Amino acid sequence: MKYYSTNDTSARAGLEQAVVKGLAPDKGLYMPLEVKRLPEEFFENIDKLSFQEIACVVADAFFGGDIPADELRKIVYDTLAFDCPLEKVGENIWSLELFHGPTLAFKDVGARFMARLLGYFISKSGDSREVNVLVATSGDTGSAVANGFLGVEGIHVYVLYPKGKVSPIQECQFTTLGRNVTAIEVDGVFDDCQALVKSAFVDAELNAAMKLTSANSINVARFLPQAFYYFHAYAQLKRMGLADNVVVCVPSGNFGNICAGLFGKRMGLPVRRFIAANNENDVFFEYLSSGEYKPRASVQTIANAMDVGAPSNFARIAELYGHDVDAVRADVSGARFSDEQIRETVASVYRETGYLCDPHGACGMRALQQQLKPGETGVFLETAHPAKFKDTVEPLIGGPVAIPERLAAFMKGTKESVPMAADFAAFKSFLLSRQAMRKNL
Repeated sequence: MKYYSTNDTSARAGLEQAVVKGLAPDKGLYMPLEVKRLPEEFFENIDKLSFQEIACVVADAFFGGDIPADELRKIVYDTLAFDCPLEKVGENIWSLELFHGPTLAFKDVGARFMARLLGYFISKSGDSREVNVLVATSGDTGSAVANGFLGVEGIHVYVLYPKGKVSPIQECQFTTLGRNVTAIEVDGVFDDCQALVKSAFVDAELNAAMKLTSANSINVARFLPQAFYYFHAYAQLKRMGLADNVVVCVPSGNFGNICAGLFGKRMGLPVRRFIAANNENDVFFEYLSSGEYKPRASVQTIANAMDVGAPSNFARIAELYGHDVDAVRADVSGARFSDEQIRETVASVYRETGYLCDPHGACGMRALQQQLKPGETGVFLETAHPAKFKDTVEPLIGGPVAIPERLAAFMKGTKESVPMAADFAAFKSFLLSRQAMRKNL
């Protein structure tokens, strides 16, 4: 499979280059040259397949021409060592629980797949140079990537996160690991962290001194595997006789997650339409309303993983739909909610159904409550375990949220992070000094 840049459709790269480099030289995002439509027989029999078997078919459509079948199968099975089940929440509404992985967040799927794929390319190349993975996070990306790459030989991970703008438990998941993971606490917002990462990839001096790649959803190996669980959700609905008129609502921040779902739809996945649920960072909602995309500085909310004012993957969505807003509107509607509305939804859903949403899932649930039509089956993505937001959630339900053992273990560690101004010169100097120090070890 060849990939091209969203900034230059004539540029071409192979999968290995797209994964190892992360960002195209012209700062564009890599896009598959083609999106293969899967055969009808696959969808007819999908309810008879396991999660891993479904994912192998989807992965082959994207990566099969570049990786031996047995290696790709191993990567998929190692990645999906946990389930993503559907749980009924309300009348015709289901939660797709994506928090059953090692860090209890949906990003475990993409991060684990990318770690294994990158490891395959490193071993295949024979290049002895250390690979430096740069990742910006507004919450769960950092923990998923850090844990996905923890202890992987030949790779060092730098996690950039906005100071005071991730939950304490989320922070524990990537600042207490040590080993080959360095946490950088940036005095700014997520967009500042993302800008530092993108600037690093196009800096000639840095790239001459270090082998850099990204594990944000700008990397094709991070966002494309997220399509797996959309197909898995459809298979589960089909087993229950509910696969007609499916509507999927995705809490959206950097838009890699919903982008993967839209790729799935282009591959033939029978989803009727998608809803992109925003918090007060509603750039995409306004794009659907006005037809104009106007990125701006993000604002802090209780659904912090969605606090993105300049979503990178908007470029991929625009490219997928030929930069035609009406074509986007045909497949995607929008919703936006204030912190107060999110709180109301967490409380009311728990009171009425006993199901506890995290603040992000609550956005998805509320959007379905508003927009689901008679005869439709709604699925919202519950993107993280609510215990990760216990300080927000507990006052709303009037009681404690049990902390899973995996989260509790992270909380026992000691925080180690490097304070950093939102300044590229300072970030570049730090990376170069760390690189020189490790060379001398």
